[in-house]
Amino acid sequence: MRSMDFAAALDDAMADMARRVQRCLVVVHDGQRGAGAGVVWRSGGYIVTNHHVVAYGRSSAHEGLQIILPDNRQLQARVLAQAPHYDLALLKVEADDLVPALLADSRGMRVGQMVFAVGHPWGQRGFVTAGVISGLGMAETENGHGPVPIIRSDVLLQPGNSGGSLVNASGGVLGVNTMIVGGDQGVAIPSHVVEAFVSQAIGER
Repeated sequence: MRSMDFAAALDDAMADMARRVQRCLVVVHDGQRGAGAGVVWRSGGYIVTNHHVVAYGRSSAHEGLQIILPDNRQLQARVLAQAPHYDLALLKVEADDLVPALLADSRGMRVGQMVFAVGHPWGQRGFVTAGVISGLGMAETENGHGPVPIIRSDVLLQPGNSGGSLVNASGGVLGVNTMIVGGDQGVAIPSHVVEAFVSQAIGER
């Protein structure tokens, strides 16, 4: 394959991957002025986001949560479970046609691996930024809970990326982006931690 053909094929593959990931991403609005992202984690209307997205500026995380789907439908959500120390929350909406994300096993990650963050920075829906995994390990969180396992990368994260997905080049979700750890790098909670949280919350194990 000529180099130009290879570059065009790679461009097409990356664009197709981004579109697939965007189909599994929702907007989570707290009913006031805060908004973040959420990942459709399971069929049946199960959505993962950050704890701080659903709790920000509200007396109860169970009131006024609105989900905006990629097709612009708006649904009310209820909180099924929260894990503040991981900055995770599991939401449920009454919809059976949501496309669940492709999950990747974060235990197989490697430093230097290319990754992409997908979210809604500053309200711009479905934006994609790229980078590489800079480090894997544990960190103390800003709220004093920890240590927690994290993925550090040089992808650009801004307000509105919280709760969005960190994916590999195949579109598999390696983590959920969060801002509970400070610094100038992107941080995500690994997918195997998120999966354990979801499975426990819905009684799978």
